[in-house]
Amino acid sequence: MPDAPPHSANAPTTDMPRAKPRLRGALGLVEWLGNALPHPVTLFAFMMVAVIALSSISAWLGISAADPRPANAGDVMTVTNLLTGTELVRWASTVTTNFTSYAPLGTVLVALLGIAIAEHSGLLSIALRALVMAAPRRCITMAIVFAAVISNVASDLGYVVVLPLAAMLFATMGRHPLAGLSAAFAGVSGGYGANLLLSTSDPLLGGITQSAAQLLAPDYTVSAVANWYFMAASSVLVTLAATWVTERVIEPRLSAWSPQDGDAQALSPDVDARHAITPVERRALWAALGCMLACGIALFALAWSENSPLRDAAGEYSSRAPLFGSIVAFIVIFFALPGLLYGVMTGTYRNDRDVIAAMSKTLGTLGQYLVLVFFASQFIALFGRSGLGTILAIKGAGWLSGVADNGPALFIGLILLCAAVNLMISSGMAQWALMAPIVVPMMMLLGYAPEVVQAAYRIGDSVSNIVTPMLSYFALILAVATRYQRDAGVGTLLALMLPYAIVFTIAWTAFFCLWVFGLELPVGPNAQLRYSGH
Repeated sequence: MPDAPPHSANAPTTDMPRAKPRLRGALGLVEWLGNALPHPVTLFAFMMVAVIALSSISAWLGISAADPRPANAGDVMTVTNLLTGTELVRWASTVTTNFTSYAPLGTVLVALLGIAIAEHSGLLSIALRALVMAAPRRCITMAIVFAAVISNVASDLGYVVVLPLAAMLFATMGRHPLAGLSAAFAGVSGGYGANLLLSTSDPLLGGITQSAAQLLAPDYTVSAVANWYFMAASSVLVTLAATWVTERVIEPRLSAWSPQDGDAQALSPDVDARHAITPVERRALWAALGCMLACGIALFALAWSENSPLRDAAGEYSSRAPLFGSIVAFIVIFFALPGLLYGVMTGTYRNDRDVIAAMSKTLGTLGQYLVLVFFASQFIALFGRSGLGTILAIKGAGWLSGVADNGPALFIGLILLCAAVNLMISSGMAQWALMAPIVVPMMMLLGYAPEVVQAAYRIGDSVSNIVTPMLSYFALILAVATRYQRDAGVGTLLALMLPYAIVFTIAWTAFFCLWVFGLELPVGPNAQLRYSGH
C-alpha cells in the first residue's frame, strides 16, 4: 500500500462532512486501535530504541542460537549489545551511509523521474480514460476494475482520476454511482499487489526483501521483477473477482438512485466521463503507445541475441544478469519517452523547462517519504547489527516446525497476519520494513525463497486496504461518495467494501496456494520457490 502523498491538484475539492458516524462493534475497535498508533516515523523511532534496549538485555541474558547453515555447523550466534560506547559510536559514524545505501531509496527516486514525465504530460490520465470509455457497455465494470488495477503504476492517479470517473460513468448509465466507486476502489486499493506492469512498488519491496534476506544470506539478491509472473496473473483474478462482487453482491444491495439524491455534476471536468477525447489527444495517445511498443520491440531484440549485454557472463538470464539490474532504467525509458512525445504533441511540454518542472514537482512531494526512509534505514541497520532478527528467525523456525511440512497452512497464516497488521499500519512500505527482517529469514530457514514470501505479503497487504479507515485516501473516497449519497459515512464504505475484502482474501490465497504448491510455478523471472541455503 502507498505512503500518503500530498493533495493532488486533480483531487475533488468538495467539503468533507462535518460529522462522521461512529463505528460499532469490531470495526469500531479496529478504528480506535488504528487511531491510537503513532505515525510510522515515530513508530520506527520507537523501534530503534526498542532494538537497542532488547539487544542489551538479550546480550546480558546470553541469548544465542546454533547456526543452522551446514557450512557453519557447530557455530553459535549471539546477540550484539548495541548499548555500548563502541557500538553507539559505530552507528553514529554510519548514519549517513545507512540512509544513502538503503536499497529502495535510489530505485524509487530514479523510477519516479520517468513516471513523472508521463503523468504530468497527461498521458496516464488520458490512457485510463480511453480504456474505460472504449469498453462495451456490458463490460464497463470489468474495464473500470482493470483500469483501476493498472493505475497503480502512477501512485495516486487511480484515486484522484479513476474513482471519480467510475462513479460518474455508473451515474450516466443509470447505475448506482457508489457501485462504480466501490469497483474502482477495490481495483486500486484491494488490487494494489496485482498489476500487468511494473511500478515503483516493485523495486521498493524488492529492496526491503533483499535487505531482510541478506541478514541470513549476505549475497542474496531480489530483483524488481521477483513477483511479476504471479502479480500479472493476479491482476486477472482481481479483475474477475471484483467484477463479480460488484454486479452480484453490491449492486443488488443498493437502493435505486436518481440524480436528485446527490449532485451528479459535482466532479471536476478533468475526470468527466462525458468529456470526449479530442482528436489531438487521440493522435498523441496513439503516437505514445506506438513509442512504447517500439521501446518494447527494441528491448526484446537486444535481449534476444546470444551475445546480448543484458545476459550474464555465461550467456544466461540468471538473477545476476544485467537485465534485471537495469529494470529501473527501463521503467524510466518506457514512461519518459512516450510521456515526452505525448506532452509535445498536446502542447503540455513546450520546452525543456516544462519537462524539468514536471520531474521536480513529483520529487518535491517526497519529503515525508524521505523522512520515513531515514528512520527505516536506521532501524534496519541497527536490527541487522544486533543479530536479533537472525536469532528470532532461528527460534521462530523451530516453533513453526510443526507446520513447516504443511506449506499452504503456513502461508495462509502469513497472509492473514499481514492483512491484520495492515489494518493498523497504513503504509505498506513501513509495514514490510518492520516485518521483513523477521519473516523473510524465518521462512528462508524453513526452505522458502524470499520472492515467494514477498508475494504472500503483497496479498495480505492488499486485501485489507479497502476496509481500514487508516487508508490515507479514505477521506477523499468518502468525499466522492457523499456527492451521490449525502448521508454516506465511514460505515457506508466499510459495508460496501467488506464483501470485496472477504472474496479477495479467499480467492487470492487459494490462487497463491495453487500457483506455488499445486502447479509449482515461479512467481517471477528466475525466482525460486525454495531456498536451499547455498
